[in-house]
Amino acid sequence: ARSVKDIKEQDVYMGDIPLMTDKGTFIVNGTERVIVSQMHRSPGVFFDHDKGKTHSSGKLLFAARVIPYRGSWLDFEFDAKDVVYVRIDRRRKLPATTFLMGLGMDGEEILKTFYETVPYEKRGEGWVTPYKAERWRGVKPEFDLVDADTGEVIAQAGQKISARAAKKLGDTTTSLSLAADALLTKYLANDAVNFETGEIFAEAGDELDAPTIEVLEQNGFTTIEVLDIDHVTVGAYMRNTLRIDKNDNREDALFDVYRVMRPGEPPTPEAAEAMFNSLFFDSERYDLSAVGRVKMNMRLETPEVSDEIRVLRKEDVLKVLQILVGLKDGRGEIDDIDNLGNRRVRSVGELLENQYRVGLLRMERAIKERMSSVDIDTVMPHDLINAKPAAAAVREFFGSSQLSQFMDQTNPLSEITHKRRLSALGPGGLTRERAGFEVRDVHPTHYGRICPIETPEGPNIGLINSLATHARVNKYGFIESPYRRVKDGQAQGEVVYISAMEESKYTIAQANIELKDGQIVEDLVPGRINGESQLLNKDAVDMMDVSPKQVVSVAAALIPFLENDDANRALMGANMQRQAVPLVQSDAP
Repeated sequence: ARSVKDIKEQDVYMGDIPLMTDKGTFIVNGTERVIVSQMHRSPGVFFDHDKGKTHSSGKLLFAARVIPYRGSWLDFEFDAKDVVYVRIDRRRKLPATTFLMGLGMDGEEILKTFYETVPYEKRGEGWVTPYKAERWRGVKPEFDLVDADTGEVIAQAGQKISARAAKKLGDTTTSLSLAADALLTKYLANDAVNFETGEIFAEAGDELDAPTIEVLEQNGFTTIEVLDIDHVTVGAYMRNTLRIDKNDNREDALFDVYRVMRPGEPPTPEAAEAMFNSLFFDSERYDLSAVGRVKMNMRLETPEVSDEIRVLRKEDVLKVLQILVGLKDGRGEIDDIDNLGNRRVRSVGELLENQYRVGLLRMERAIKERMSSVDIDTVMPHDLINAKPAAAAVREFFGSSQLSQFMDQTNPLSEITHKRRLSALGPGGLTRERAGFEVRDVHPTHYGRICPIETPEGPNIGLINSLATHARVNKYGFIESPYRRVKDGQAQGEVVYISAMEESKYTIAQANIELKDGQIVEDLVPGRINGESQLLNKDAVDMMDVSPKQVVSVAAALIPFLENDDANRALMGANMQRQAVPLVQSDAP
């Protein structure tokens, strides 16, 4: 290795960063400015479907999307033929198995990951297989089911087996003997290979037909493992994808991905490998961020993964696909993008950090260019570093970013409201034209986090919101709302802040219920479970609101008897109080 001869140190000027005043504003070019916080979609993994719009039959096409903090998006989606595809950065789609092969899996391994296997053992004329109750629940068998040990018929062909019957049969029967044609239309789980000669009789995932079974029998395969696919609870989606995928090794798969990402360049094995690895597995190019990893662990149920692993792992990709296929089979629920658990707040520090990173990257490139052209022995850090790009990025952010606004100083309320504003617009956010109805709408999770009243009328309605009176933003950027703990109908003194993700676990009563020494008086109290309002039993209550004001923003809370106002009027009132000009000498009349 090279040895370091000497280290030259020098202080280098890296540009100015405006200091925040104690009022939370910045003074830029002599004007007081506010940086508005931005709401954006949290990094992580989201499962969704097209609501039946894409295909004329109205079939639901499911999709999964992995959104990093920075880097390429990874989408998995079904098409109308129930084949799973992958898209990188919204480009042309490839079969999902191509991507898995690029990760170094082969066909057999892919099938093993997504399907259980069932062994069939040749015995006499028929095949013997273990009896599993869930396999026959609600199924009409096409042939008689025969108990392999006693030889008696336990279920007739064509008769539907109820769930109870299926369970009851499991008490007596351990294995079934099925007719010779029971294996037809099943899919082979392993490659059938003669290891001495290397001859391949059939590949994993092949559909078994009479000739194939015959060949296998003749070559001494007495036990055949098949994939547990019944087309009801387990569909053959990944197996079909593997079939339409023309790649069957890693190199071809990597070439395919390379062709999609860099069309027109001739792929070489090294370039393809390097590009694939840098897409999702290189921390320079891809960053989920700690938030993204935490959200991902919650959704994929892998809590053991540290939030320091900020790139994708092969296991993550497989887990995402397994959940996607599970959704298609009718297990699990899709995510709600407008839930505040899936949206987070970027405040000043983070917005500035992102801008500064861009400046630093430009600076890095310039430094690398200079280092190649100068004599490295005589040069000082000063001669290499030009801080202009970094300083320019900061200046541009405070001077001309959409989120850096001239502070509204009409009266004290307009100041505080301006600083508590949350905008979905801005760089990396939505645009007014693109934002649909759903994004703008009030969501049950807004309760106690974002004010349902205060928002502009006009094209920005619902895209610019105001933080609720008692809400706060946690370290991951999610908005939390305070609640009092309640135990056995007794309100405790402690206040806990809860984010929208955790709120669904609790039963929450309203703030204005009658208390006597902290004990709930009424037996039935109004409250909500999972965002649904209902009457609750007082012993079922886990939490209660802190104050009736916690639902609304500062401006709306200033309206006397707000509850008697029409919502539209309250909205206008909250917005117009900010425009009231105060007296020169503000004394009580």
